[in-house]
Amino acid sequence: MGSVHQIPFLQKTINSKQLVVHGKPFLMLAAELQNSSLTSAAYMRTVWKKLSDTNINTILGCVTWEMIEPEEGKFDFVELDQVIEDARSHGLHLVLLWFGSFKNGISTYAPGWVKTNPKRFPRAHLRKARGTLETADVVSIFHTEAPKADAKAFRTLMKHLKEVDEQDSTVVMVQVENETGLLGDSRDGSVAANKRFNEEVPSELISFLSENWNSLNVDIKANLKPFKSLEKPQGSWETVFGKSSQTDELFMAYHYAKYLEYVTSAGKKEYPIPMYTNVWQNYVGEDGDNDFPIVAGGGGEPGDYPSGGGVSNTLDVWKAFATSLDFIAPDVYLNEYTSSCAKYRHLDQPLFIPEQRRDEYGARRIWAAYGTYQALGVSPFGIDTLEPETNPFTKHYGLLDSISNIVLEAQRNPGSSMGFFFDEIADEGKDPTPPIVTKFGDFEVRLERCFVFGKPGPGAGMIIQQSAAKFLLIGWGFQAIFQSLKPKSTFTGILSFEEKEVVNKETGELRTLRVLNGDETRSGKFLMMPNEKPDYGGFPICVTIPARTMIAECEIYSLEEEEGDM
Repeated sequence: MGSVHQIPFLQKTINSKQLVVHGKPFLMLAAELQNSSLTSAAYMRTVWKKLSDTNINTILGCVTWEMIEPEEGKFDFVELDQVIEDARSHGLHLVLLWFGSFKNGISTYAPGWVKTNPKRFPRAHLRKARGTLETADVVSIFHTEAPKADAKAFRTLMKHLKEVDEQDSTVVMVQVENETGLLGDSRDGSVAANKRFNEEVPSELISFLSENWNSLNVDIKANLKPFKSLEKPQGSWETVFGKSSQTDELFMAYHYAKYLEYVTSAGKKEYPIPMYTNVWQNYVGEDGDNDFPIVAGGGGEPGDYPSGGGVSNTLDVWKAFATSLDFIAPDVYLNEYTSSCAKYRHLDQPLFIPEQRRDEYGARRIWAAYGTYQALGVSPFGIDTLEPETNPFTKHYGLLDSISNIVLEAQRNPGSSMGFFFDEIADEGKDPTPPIVTKFGDFEVRLERCFVFGKPGPGAGMIIQQSAAKFLLIGWGFQAIFQSLKPKSTFTGILSFEEKEVVNKETGELRTLRVLNGDETRSGKFLMMPNEKPDYGGFPICVTIPARTMIAECEIYSLEEEEGDM
């Protein structure tokens, strides 16, 4: 008998999970296409090669309800099958994005027979001034026909994927819907929604919040003060949670989660590869990283961003009531990157960033996701309209690809690695990224910009502790300064510093190219990982060498001297 093929799955680690493909842990160096690129195999033939040349190994692209079921009950997978075959021939994996009922808070990718039949598929209604209602471009989640039809289509899609791809695992994950939630109002104001809103809050939600209070995200707790003050929470949504847009948002989140659970579970019964949904975050708040107009990203109230999506203050509800989803994934464009990573590792769920900035500013930040937060992968959006020669991810992914198994091993050992980045210094000289100080066992390490006589450049990378005193430094534009934490230590020094290159990517085997010392350690003071083009500032002695392999191994030592030894 032949061996049974193992489909992609998430394997538990000490405090997260890793994606396993073809029986081996797989680090996704991913990127998302423009919205509708994957609808055309002919178009994709013009971009497959440049995606490979960018060192990407996984492509995110859409499968739309309107394309595969243009007439109810009649499915067409010809274009999708060709796309999967072509991705496979280029050695690329796919994460398929199911644009079903919801895409960016609206229903524009639903088929015409859904859009044009509001009696069977009623719309949500937005509450406007003077009590008027506006018909929204999205199906209401408070009726049964839309989730039934969506689930049927998604189930048929997953059944087909199993038939055409189970043995090859070209498709490694599926995203269910896209940036779910209601835009334009904090909740649906239709008759059906109002009826549900005025009914008693479901006992399963009240029990969940009460029984899991201590483990809830701090962001949801901040909105639940009225709930917490009640001795026995019972009644309508406003009775239990108070009258606020956050109560509206919680109401929508519970019902959106139930809707996506219905759709997701139908597909998983056919082909249970990992599934998730993504989140359009609130870009206005304490963790905003947003110098753009509010119109570009949504304001700070539910409905400015999709109300009811899996933002940090509803994440617990999503995890509790959409259990067929393996995780909830944040899109990180205009939020502080590392705080988004931390929030979506809540309760040790794995981190995947399906959409993020595609510029150098965004690319530098991926090292924090992989190195500190054990990310399954990250994915810059709009990748097919960039060229490999000028795409910043070509360099970042190239280095990560060469050390992917080393990174995966570090991810399985919590606390053994840290990723970091240093942004460009402003023209007026202000440094936006201060040095980072962290601890590994008996050593404290300070990570800062690499020394140059001229203007220090940006940097990014990660540090991995290999043993008690041995560390791997990966990246460029930084330096590491070690200090022993032992009480009797009087001196901390560099025992060895070696530039490495990858011999075997599959095993993570490295070999020494150069033994570094002298200027490369600033005469023993710190370990320098320079940029490719250090700024010498006109100084005639080039003591900072340009980066080469961007991988180095160091061993640190500490002296413990008695008073009589000094």
